[in-house]
Amino acid sequence: MSKSAGVKLPLWRLRVMMLLLLVLLCVLCWRLLGLQVMDTERGYQFLQGQGDARTVRTEIIPAHRGQITDRNGEPLAISTPVISLWANPQEAAAGRELWPQLARELDMPLQQLRERLGQPGRRFVYLQRHLPPARAEQILDLKLPGIYGQREYRRFYPAGEVTAHLLGFTNIDDRGQEGLELAYDEWLSGKPGSKRVLKDRTGKIIREIDAGKPAEPGRDLVLSIDLRLQYMAYRELRQQLQEVGAAAGSLVMLDSRTGEVLAMANVPSFNPNNRSGLKASHMRNRAMIDLMEPGSTTKPIAFVAALESGKFTPDTEIDTRPGWMQVGRKTLKDPINYGVMTLTSVITKSSQIGTTRVALALPEQAIVDVYRRFGLGQGSGTGFPGEAYGLLPTRSRWSDIERANFAFGYGLQVSPLQLARAYSVFANNGKMVPVTLLRRDEVAEGEQVISPAIAKAVVDMLATVVAPGGTGRRAAIPAYTAAGKTGTVHKVGEAGYDTDRYRSVFAGFAPVSSPRVVTVVVIDDPTGKRYHGGEVAAPVFGRVVGGAMRLLNVAPDAAAHIAQEQRARARGAAS
Repeated sequence: MSKSAGVKLPLWRLRVMMLLLLVLLCVLCWRLLGLQVMDTERGYQFLQGQGDARTVRTEIIPAHRGQITDRNGEPLAISTPVISLWANPQEAAAGRELWPQLARELDMPLQQLRERLGQPGRRFVYLQRHLPPARAEQILDLKLPGIYGQREYRRFYPAGEVTAHLLGFTNIDDRGQEGLELAYDEWLSGKPGSKRVLKDRTGKIIREIDAGKPAEPGRDLVLSIDLRLQYMAYRELRQQLQEVGAAAGSLVMLDSRTGEVLAMANVPSFNPNNRSGLKASHMRNRAMIDLMEPGSTTKPIAFVAALESGKFTPDTEIDTRPGWMQVGRKTLKDPINYGVMTLTSVITKSSQIGTTRVALALPEQAIVDVYRRFGLGQGSGTGFPGEAYGLLPTRSRWSDIERANFAFGYGLQVSPLQLARAYSVFANNGKMVPVTLLRRDEVAEGEQVISPAIAKAVVDMLATVVAPGGTGRRAAIPAYTAAGKTGTVHKVGEAGYDTDRYRSVFAGFAPVSSPRVVTVVVIDDPTGKRYHGGEVAAPVFGRVVGGAMRLLNVAPDAAAHIAQEQRARARGAAS
């Protein structure tokens, strides 16, 4: 047996070793406590924060933009879910050999893709925005390094160019840029939400940590527009522009009782769903933004001043012989010598001489004051972006030719919507109801602009314009009565009024017995031999308003109206 086998270690050495082991165990326990339990500088919260920084992400939940509908609930603007593809160039560099495949899937030139992904200093770059979910998932399923998807919404307009000018459009981030989308952007826009999720190293969500804050969807907007009438108005307007070779046109239709805009069409238009190659001139809502001299369509409004003066009645005779007259340095002419006419006949034939004689017989400010009461040269208060206020000049003194021109619609500027609002006064027994682009559930209080008796007298005068022998007979509607006024305006050129360029206008309402809709049609710059308002604009009024009568289930009134007139004439003859 070896001598070393019987050697025993000193007891103090054993105790020192056990103490060292115990100290080491305590140090390890303390370290573990520091890492896992205690809140030290490099403790568990630090480690947890480092881990979360690599795996926990806050995801933005996009908010659904509110829907825009017509008065009957038909969708005009809706938001559809899409996916935008983005990349982290620092991560995408690991899959450089797969970039040609990605370029083919994105239908993007390889060089363009390399330029986007070859930016090592960036961590975020868009590859393609607003892809259909199925298409985006197809690309994401390739599991390419650094390529991710982001859920968003894209605005879609089912009626396309038919409602484009009124609705406007949103940008790629779903924010309103034009039209009602811009005017009511805050109303339509929702509030994005957020949630915390756990992701793996490839960016895929493993699980949700908490529900976070839910997204608040935008509020819906219900317009006064009737999509059926809007389609018809746009169709008829576009067809007429093609037939007469005109540059542009507008149509506005109001509910005479509520002031709601039932249709507002403009041609040329644009497709808000595909704005590639868009021309800025096609984006204007001409019915509200463009100004024009209204021409003879203001004669009935001017004649309100004549009737209110007490000097004239609808049967007052006006001598227009010999068919022309000298006013200042200008010679005014009628197409023919109408001779002695009644005030009603002056409207029926749109006599410039008759209108001039009436205007010069009134106080200087009388017609201006009536125009102002009818809202000409004033905004409609709809809140539409860029709406024109128009121009209604005021002077301390007026020359005779200025007074005459003013009476037959030159020297002031209005929008088609303002003209429609003015005619609604006649259709609504002398009361002006505020105009709105939103559906009204209750009729707003209107302002009594003129007396019901004078409104009725002017309505009867306007009915003769659409009757046989009137300048607006082409606006007549089978089975219905209609009333209105034609206007043919020389356009302003570089050297003053052009002699061969015109703007054709018709403003009116139907049915006469109980007016339901007020409509203004404007045809800009027709070419060829037809250019008068009665030839170019009046037929569009007849077709559109006739269709509106049927769509709105308005009972035909022509036969009853004729019978009523016959009874009135018989009573007058007997007396």
